[in-house]
Amino acid sequence: MQLKIKNLKPIKITSLLLICLLAGTLSAQEIIEDSPEVAKNSIKNDTVKPFQRFKAEGISAVVGEYVILDSDIDKSYLEYKQQDISTDDITRCQLLGKLMEDKLYAHQAKQDSLDVPDSQINGKIEQQLQYMISELGSEEKVAAYYRKDNLADLRKELYDVNKTLALAGEMQRKIIENVEITPEEVRSFFYEIPEDKRPIISAEVEVAQIVVEPEITEKAHQDVIDKLNEMRIDILENGSSFATKAVLYSKDEGSARLGGLINGIKRDSPFDKEFKDRAFSLLEGEISEPFESTFGFHIVYVEKIRGQEIDVRHILLFPEVSQETIDKAKAEIESLREKIISGDLSFADAAREASDEKETRNNGGQLVNPITGDTRFDLTKMEPTLNAQVYNLKVGEVSKIYTDRESNGRNKFKILTVTNKYDEHPADYAKDYEKIKELALRKKQIEAIEKWQNNTIKDTYVNVNEDYQGCEFSSNWIKK
Repeated sequence: MQLKIKNLKPIKITSLLLICLLAGTLSAQEIIEDSPEVAKNSIKNDTVKPFQRFKAEGISAVVGEYVILDSDIDKSYLEYKQQDISTDDITRCQLLGKLMEDKLYAHQAKQDSLDVPDSQINGKIEQQLQYMISELGSEEKVAAYYRKDNLADLRKELYDVNKTLALAGEMQRKIIENVEITPEEVRSFFYEIPEDKRPIISAEVEVAQIVVEPEITEKAHQDVIDKLNEMRIDILENGSSFATKAVLYSKDEGSARLGGLINGIKRDSPFDKEFKDRAFSLLEGEISEPFESTFGFHIVYVEKIRGQEIDVRHILLFPEVSQETIDKAKAEIESLREKIISGDLSFADAAREASDEKETRNNGGQLVNPITGDTRFDLTKMEPTLNAQVYNLKVGEVSKIYTDRESNGRNKFKILTVTNKYDEHPADYAKDYEKIKELALRKKQIEAIEKWQNNTIKDTYVNVNEDYQGCEFSSNWIKK
């Protein structure tokens, strides 16, 4: 079943793609003026509907304080192509409608005093810039690539783009945050769908696993603490750079290239509790003693405190695991697998007795889908590594031993079994209630958004260029 959505769905933009698109935005004026054919050649002629001509650069529409240029529509086509999405049936009218929706969200977010902290925007910009610097080699090359005199000019443009997208997201969340659905609405939604058009539920599996971790010795723990203490003393007593040490030694790949920088941490941010507790216990300019979190061992430096938010730098290290303990762990899980296959021990009992994974051990190793909260996994959406291990397993069959590298840098040995399989099938109201409820709620949210759009457009300044007056927009942008 497909829920009919009148306007194009939001496009997920990766950091790299966002910057590539922005590059076009920043240089669109000069490119089109130098070569008027650029816009024509950037899009298939058969997808440009209903227009037969292009302006060198002009305004397509104005929504509140936001201006949408012709080149913005051109780049939307390129954005779809970057994601391998066919543009054959997408018209310029549809893309303009989607752009106007985005601007309407952002405009109204400002009117409603919704905001996204600058620290959050700036943190994302730094990640984008650092990624591009790593790709192109230097700040100068990045600035030159985007036809900017310096990185500061590019950073300003990136700020505007990211701020608008973030405000639009906040407004969308506000519109649907109080939308709820009753069991009777779910029932009506389902039985109003003709039987031959009811949604198809993909094949699903339920999976259990046993995890055995190589032991980390007390000596390995102490060694990593000693290394962090040496770095801390060198920074405090000798003036060494915390950021440089983070780049050279930290095992947190995401922040290491930024000198260990993490911007805009709040007390309710989704960080490890021990990490947040230590960070918020420090004064600005202080460096913590070494401590352990679920990810490894850290030292943290508080760079800036802004009310309830802090910017920190950290260095993450992992204890070294000896080959002896690795061999011991592998022998243990091999023995467990043999007992399960021979029938001497059930998989569930083996998990309860020997698995090192606390979250699943008491449930006989049963995994819970983090997205849905139940035990079923859609085979088409399952994490690729897990999918590869269970795809061809029969119910009750045990996988081969495989090694999985966790976020804390440790390698763990795992075996898995499929405890249940559900074939692809048409939705059943009783068996698939939660999935049907999700579809019904989504439909109601879409209706709420459409109603909000139509009401908000009436009270918002909107001006659509005459070239687009003939478009059949799903919302009343022309205000007929």
